[in-house]
Amino acid sequence: MDWLVLSDAEWTAICLSLRVSVVAMFASLPLALGIAMILARGRFWGKSILNGIVHLPLVLPPVVTGFLLLVLFGKRGPIGAPLAEYTGLVFSFRWTGAALACAIMAFPLMVRSIRLSIEAVDRRLEQAAATLGAGPVWVFLTVTLPLVLPGIIAGMILAFAKAMGEFGATITFVSNIPGETQTLSSAIYTFTQVPGGDAGAFRLTIFSIVISMAALMVSEVLANLAAKKVDVA
Repeated sequence: MDWLVLSDAEWTAICLSLRVSVVAMFASLPLALGIAMILARGRFWGKSILNGIVHLPLVLPPVVTGFLLLVLFGKRGPIGAPLAEYTGLVFSFRWTGAALACAIMAFPLMVRSIRLSIEAVDRRLEQAAATLGAGPVWVFLTVTLPLVLPGIIAGMILAFAKAMGEFGATITFVSNIPGETQTLSSAIYTFTQVPGGDAGAFRLTIFSIVISMAALMVSEVLANLAAKKVDVA
């Protein structure tokens, strides 16, 4: 079973992928919650356009998304240049850029999961809380948020799984630098390009499948729990 033992470089790629995925998941959560609330409850001109922009990363080729990020957030880009000059934050060819690319690619999945959960909330429960004197913020924190929490958690897990498997956008934006931007998917790709790399690619593939399946199973369980909670309410 020695062929299942991961090398230091493989562990580095796995740890970097976990780091990138966790950062991408939590960094995109506040905006995803706000956008999901707007799409679920808002009534305004341009809602369809906003919805289309949110879901655009799902239909665009990932390399297109990566190229746009490179143009915008590169060291000479209109966003990347000021960030690098005034804050020292650099995205291109850094692990932070990998987290940004993964967050954008996973963002639609998180928004959709949270939005569906918000739309399933019985508005009469919120109205009842309001009639008892609770303000909008308190109603959201004590009524809406607990009801949509399973959907939020499910969306976070889906986003995490998507970020773990992202390849096209990350390799286009931050390249494939071992120890800096070489994530799990990039490492598998590298192994397939070198003689005798099949064993390493297979080891990382097994790890990727286990993580992805676990995330999907947990997401399914939480989605069922959310549905039961809504039915009881």
